[in-house]
Amino acid sequence: MNKINFVIFAVLLILLAACGGQKTSTETSPAGNAGLSVVATTSIVGDVVAQVGGEYIDLKVLLPVGTDPHSYSPTPQDAAMLADADVVFANGAGLESFLGTLLESAGATDKLVTVSDGITLLEGTGDAHGHGADPHTWTDPNNVKIWVNNIQKALSTADSKNATVYQSNADTYLKQLDELDGWIRGQVALIPEGKRSLVTDHMEQGYFAQEYGFNMVGALIPGYSTLSEPAAKDLAAIEDAIRSLGVTAVFVGNTVNPNLAERVAVDTGTQLVYIYSGSLSPADGEAATYLDYMRYNVNAIVGALK
Repeated sequence: MNKINFVIFAVLLILLAACGGQKTSTETSPAGNAGLSVVATTSIVGDVVAQVGGEYIDLKVLLPVGTDPHSYSPTPQDAAMLADADVVFANGAGLESFLGTLLESAGATDKLVTVSDGITLLEGTGDAHGHGADPHTWTDPNNVKIWVNNIQKALSTADSKNATVYQSNADTYLKQLDELDGWIRGQVALIPEGKRSLVTDHMEQGYFAQEYGFNMVGALIPGYSTLSEPAAKDLAAIEDAIRSLGVTAVFVGNTVNPNLAERVAVDTGTQLVYIYSGSLSPADGEAATYLDYMRYNVNAIVGALK
């Protein structure tokens, strides 16, 4: 953000604060109460925060449903939302590249909690967009258990009078994540080991592949960001790998332009399968919660590969 744009951004923020500008949220707390004011960056982070906070928090989600977190451009209304928050939860690990400047402009840097803290990140070769490690930690529900503990601690610190409620909610959700993990293992067992190969639109399923015994063959877009661009040699290499390994499906996330994947699917004769990536579905959709999101994706992967 250059100096002129930063000044304009700051002036708009001041005007919005003075006028009590409308907040662009996609989620609110179940009771719509005036509890602890919490902002989450993505719908996935927001859902996990909601499971721990319950009706004791007033939750808003920064990115609209269906938005790619790699390419999101914040607005002055977003800065106002962060300025009003008591706690801000983000995935971290480099996913929300826009967030640092936004927090600084809102004077909210000290409110940030990165839920992926404590997770051993998968390291890659890096890309032009600053992703030296894989930020898609939520694709393994065992990582989301670490999220839950981080969220519970942060909420209990900010709102100590309800700490026992947050701990109880966290314990309940951790059991649900254990159940999800067991279910995933049962579903993956239906796929012959020789067919457990994944090709995705960008490198977003690494944690899932590592935990559940898949071969991460590669991705159409190199690196961990959808903003990266493949060279002709990269596409040729992944198409050769698809053919030589007998890969039967290419998996494309719901926040990604599918044009490139469609071309590769035609070139290689593979099936194109859509899954959810950086966002949940709308509230009335098939992946409205993180648990639903994972079940949908696993069903899609198993159905395509078994």
